Amino acid sequence: MQRMPGTPRPVFTRSLLTPRLWPAWIGVGVMKLLAMLPFKMLMAIGRALGAVIERYPSPRRKVAATNIALCFPDLDAKAQARLVDTHLRDIGLMLIEFALGWMGSDRAIAKIPVRFEGLEHLEAAHAAGRGVLLVGGHFSHLELCARLVSQRIRIAGMYRRMDNPVFEWAVLRARLGYARAMFDKDDIRGTVKYLRGGGTLWYAPDQDMRSKDNVFVPFFGVPAATITATHHLARMSHSVVMPFFHRRLPGSQGYVLRLGAPLEGVPSADIEADTFKVNQSIEQMVREAPEQYLWVHKRFKTRPDGYPQIY
Repeated sequence: MQRMPGTPRPVFTRSLLTPRLWPAWIGVGVMKLLAMLPFKMLMAIGRALGAVIERYPSPRRKVAATNIALCFPDLDAKAQARLVDTHLRDIGLMLIEFALGWMGSDRAIAKIPVRFEGLEHLEAAHAAGRGVLLVGGHFSHLELCARLVSQRIRIAGMYRRMDNPVFEWAVLRARLGYARAMFDKDDIRGTVKYLRGGGTLWYAPDQDMRSKDNVFVPFFGVPAATITATHHLARMSHSVVMPFFHRRLPGSQGYVLRLGAPLEGVPSADIEADTFKVNQSIEQMVREAPEQYLWVHKRFKTRPDGYPQIY
């Protein structure tokens, strides 16, 4: 039987038990225990944790404030500050959602309220025999929503290996429990093969990776170094590029997961035009739930020649 392309299930080795890695095992254990709690209780814990994060001095507050000031110049200073505070509170929920997405049981995940929209777009692409590249953004609930969408769609994902070997082992093992496959960000060959076979891949190209394979295209009107992998993957695999947006509802109401119509004309012969369309799509997602986007990431770290550094 031919093996599914992608990263194989990680093997446990004795080196993972060295004392220097014990703190990481404690972290994994805490996440596992948290994931056993009821969803409403977890949301309450996340909000309480977010209140602490909002008040705790951190360099990431300045990063978030800089990003929000650049992307929302139409907001006055007070409105920008409120959005920064709201986003930092959202980080508390993000940490809880990481634990639930990675360590939650199938039974716990099935109990989370979720509404799916736009599945007809995916069904149409599959009926035509096309692979689908789901393009999304780095929202705080990214990992949990990947787990939620896997209840309805067999998807694969692209990821960057974690520096800590314990978290790499535990998280990759968890992801492979619900994803059809996981591809290292550099495994272009395996990813293309999977898409050509009609697979569905979730991918978020909205972080500054300091890669050689990027172009400067606007994101909220600001030149942003954006990786061109979406264009290349779609072109080489003849896949449909489809926006995938997820949003957390207030309180414990759950999540909305929406698949948009395929991006028209992508892929084309114009790399910059395709990459700009992807950024536009993610920008539209962010405007729907700006506090849930990962503003603490240095999105504009790489600057065009002649532009001053901002962080």
